[in-house]
Amino acid sequence: MDRPIYMTPEGLAALRAELDHLWKKERPETVAVVSWAAGNGDRSENGDYIYGKKRLREIDRRVRYLRKRIEDAVVVDPHEQPDHSRVFFGATVTYVNARDEEVTIRIVGEDEAESLKGRISWISPVARALMKAGVGDVVTLRTPAGEDELEVLKISYPTA
Repeated sequence: MDRPIYMTPEGLAALRAELDHLWKKERPETVAVVSWAAGNGDRSENGDYIYGKKRLREIDRRVRYLRKRIEDAVVVDPHEQPDHSRVFFGATVTYVNARDEEVTIRIVGEDEAESLKGRISWISPVARALMKAGVGDVVTLRTPAGEDELEVLKISYPTA
C-alpha cells in the first residue's frame, strides 16, 4: 500500500535519534563483541558469536527500515495548521463516546502511535472518524463490535 508517511517533527526527531543510537553506539558495540567472540575459536558453539551475529542482523534490518522511513517522511507541523477549529493531523482531541467515557488522543504518524500514551495513528478507525470534525460534532465510529458515536468536546494543537 503506497500511502504517504506522515509524521510530526517530534516523530521524525525520534526516528533520527533511534537511527543515530543504533548506528553510532549499539552497532559498533555489537561488532566489537562479535570480533572478540570470533577470535575465541569454534564459532559453532560460541554463544556470544551466534547471538552477536543475530543481533547485528536485527540492527542492520532496523537501520535500513529507519533510513527508508526518514527518507520518505512527509513532515506535517501541527503548529502550521491554519484551521484549529477542525480535527486534522497533529490535533489533540477530547471526545466522549456512547458509554459516557471521556477520552483524549493525539493524531500522529504510524511510527509515532502509542495507544497507551494516547497517541493514535492517522489511519486508525478512530482518527479517520474524527477527521474534519469540529467541537460539538457527533461522528460515527464503525468497529467490529458495532457502531459507536463520538462527540468532539475539545480540539487543540501544540503551540510553537
